[in-house]
Amino acid sequence: MDLAYGPQHRAFEAQVAAFLADHRDRWPPAIGASREQVLAWQRLLIDNGYAARTIAKAYGGHGAKPDILASRIIAEQFARAGAPGALANQGISMLVPTLLEMGTEEQKRRWVAPTLAGEVVWCQGYSEPGAGSDLASLRTHAREDGDDFVINGQKIWTSTAAQADMIFALVRTEADAAKHAGISYLIFSMKTPGIEVRPLKTMTGRAEFNEVFFTDVRVPKTQVVGVRAEGWRVANATLKHERGMLGDPGAADARLAAIIQLMSQETVDGERLIDNPLLRDRLMRLQARVMAMKYHGLRLVSAHLSGESPGLAALVVKLQGCELNHQLAALAIDALGELGVLYGDSARLRAHGAWQQRYMFDLGLIIGGGTAQIQKNIIAERGLGLPREPKTVEG
Repeated sequence: MDLAYGPQHRAFEAQVAAFLADHRDRWPPAIGASREQVLAWQRLLIDNGYAARTIAKAYGGHGAKPDILASRIIAEQFARAGAPGALANQGISMLVPTLLEMGTEEQKRRWVAPTLAGEVVWCQGYSEPGAGSDLASLRTHAREDGDDFVINGQKIWTSTAAQADMIFALVRTEADAAKHAGISYLIFSMKTPGIEVRPLKTMTGRAEFNEVFFTDVRVPKTQVVGVRAEGWRVANATLKHERGMLGDPGAADARLAAIIQLMSQETVDGERLIDNPLLRDRLMRLQARVMAMKYHGLRLVSAHLSGESPGLAALVVKLQGCELNHQLAALAIDALGELGVLYGDSARLRAHGAWQQRYMFDLGLIIGGGTAQIQKNIIAERGLGLPREPKTVEG
């Protein structure tokens, strides 16, 4: 079987490579990039079809027809060049596809384009202190007051809440409904009176998560996405896209390329790290897994374009992706030896400490977005049809 690209896609491959070379001076730096640099790069990528490629122009996308191989080529060329990719965050990667699937025409036209452009930053109001893995147990609630909902409650582990302009949140709007019913999916401004954000510092030393408190926060009823009281269905659509974002094969491919470069440049006693047989063997094992993820990603895109359900294939992405990314960072840490344990300010830090930060942050992602244990339950029950674990009877 010939897996080489045909003439059309070889020409596209050359086009992407030339674009990256011609615009290298516009790449946002990996460390210390300004907001203006990042947004300008995102705009350039959308204009050229390297971001928001298949989203309609009416909603701020590029408007290209779906092409599985073109998407693969873009990811490969960006990883090979070490170029900064398109923005991927909760708004772009999770909310936008949810709105395109379930939002009203007004919601799509108002929010999709500025979100894709990076001009509007979103956070996700899902987890609560008593409703993390058991999300449907959420207690944040809303009562009706005229044309508004009045929201009270608390969210936790809310990424980017301190920087966000907007939030998409799950709120219980029907107090007497069953556990998975009565939940509505709302979007509203983080500048709404009554919202308080408290940073949560993690082991990385940074406040990457937050607590968010709602006290009599007024939100118009028109800001429900989908159908009122059917937010659980909308939430699951968003969770599907979150799993895809956290298990993005393009991100793993870019990280693999960076590790290969690191191991090709760093030496111990005059020997390149990549020539060490133990490290090289470990690298090759991870490389095989990255390749498997890439081709698995093509399988998922193929299913989506043909209107087929990917079934079990879609359920393994988050689990495999987060664990693989953490193991890739672990290899970089181990390969660096004593330099790998440095953190903070040091003249000997490699990549400004990015590998150390990734190692610790990715360990958290194995828990965040649904713990590995929860993911395995989902795979077993929904994907493999195994019986649910019996619940204990409380006395």
